[in-house]
Amino acid sequence: MSSAEVRITDPRAVPTGLAGRVGAYVALTKPRIIELLLVTTVPAMILAERDWPGTWLVIATLIGGTLSAGGANAINNVIDRDIDEVMRRTSHRPMPTHKVEPRPALVFGILLGIGGFGWLWATTNLLAAVLSTAALLFYVFVYTLWLKRSSTQNIVIGGAAGAAPVLVGWAAVTGSLEVAPWLMFAIIFYWTPPHFWALSLRYREDYERAGVPMLPVVHGEEATKRSIGLYSLQLVALTLVLYAAGSMSLFYLASATLLGVAFLLGAWRLRSHTDEAMRFFNFSNAYLTLLFGAIAIDGLFF
Repeated sequence: MSSAEVRITDPRAVPTGLAGRVGAYVALTKPRIIELLLVTTVPAMILAERDWPGTWLVIATLIGGTLSAGGANAINNVIDRDIDEVMRRTSHRPMPTHKVEPRPALVFGILLGIGGFGWLWATTNLLAAVLSTAALLFYVFVYTLWLKRSSTQNIVIGGAAGAAPVLVGWAAVTGSLEVAPWLMFAIIFYWTPPHFWALSLRYREDYERAGVPMLPVVHGEEATKRSIGLYSLQLVALTLVLYAAGSMSLFYLASATLLGVAFLLGAWRLRSHTDEAMRFFNFSNAYLTLLFGAIAIDGLFF
């Protein structure tokens, strides 16, 4: 049976109706990942303003960030469709299930990226637009096309793309960058490896099957857990540096300290309980949300 026949007869292949087609394109943008990126953008904007920066500016920045991140994720889906097809965790995505074909998906991603740049330039400023588009290009060309399939440092260096929204948010408010946004960038940069290495511990066989050189595949579980612990220590240290460099309040210091202790305890427990990798992965999402929530509260009330 030809691949074309498989696509026609596979009940997953063609989404039914307008809602199904729209849903498939929305899924290409990986909305859950975008949510986490935007969670970091607004606190950065609040800290930059030391107050609420204005509802329209926040909405405009979030729209632009969503377009750019969605474009990057859609293009990533096209490039990684061969990997996604053999990994159980990703086999349900629109490309492996042929709900969207590569060419329209690629055009969709490019248009989103262009739209994000134009929107941010028109509604915020050129620096925010350039930073957002630079993150898209970095994610596509440096992470997806180069590092992901060639280096165990893929998620380490590639994490720079996911850390960029704080720079975009700060630039949208001030039109410039200072020490504080770069520290927030570094916090997300060092948070990313423990977060995704925990996921790769859980799905090591998936990555091995797909030929992706994630750390557990190449160097084993013990080396991965040691690296998670090391990056976790550096992450927590950076959150405390932000207290001094960002002129934060004792509220932030207390929040960062308590959250940091919990994060380190989770990393330590993972050393002897590999089966809790997904618990640590899920907690790391909550950790980042709560930490940046504390940054937002600090900017608004302290």
